[in-house]
Amino acid sequence: MDWVVPSMEPMARTPFWGKHSFFDCAGCSILRLKDPDNITEFLSELVDRIDMKAYGDPILAHFATHDPTKGGYTFAQMIETSLIDGHLVEETREAYISVHSCKDFDSSEVVKCIEKYFLPNHITVQDHYRQA
Repeated sequence: MDWVVPSMEPMARTPFWGKHSFFDCAGCSILRLKDPDNITEFLSELVDRIDMKAYGDPILAHFATHDPTKGGYTFAQMIETSLIDGHLVEETREAYISVHSCKDFDSSEVVKCIEKYFLPNHITVQDHYRQA
């Protein structure tokens, strides 16, 4: 399993409004991508792991069934500081997950949670520091 998390230093040195991180995952477990209970448990643990507070219940729906290369679950979990969202593609065994927050969080903790719940072979991480 390989992944890269850029340094957290830019946020510590410079006043940024927040961070938006993208996690593009390949080679995930198809059984876990298809399991709504697994997805809901992932979101619950992720919120705790990155020290956020969920706002309401997660939204979870199965979309794009007309195109198997795009079909799968889409989810959104509002958090008090913004949003966690993603789309899971069953046929290609891919997951596209993002966390957006004005409160800092540790991207490596997101990676650990993704590894636990979706078993990817590879994760590409991109951290974007937001400031208008």
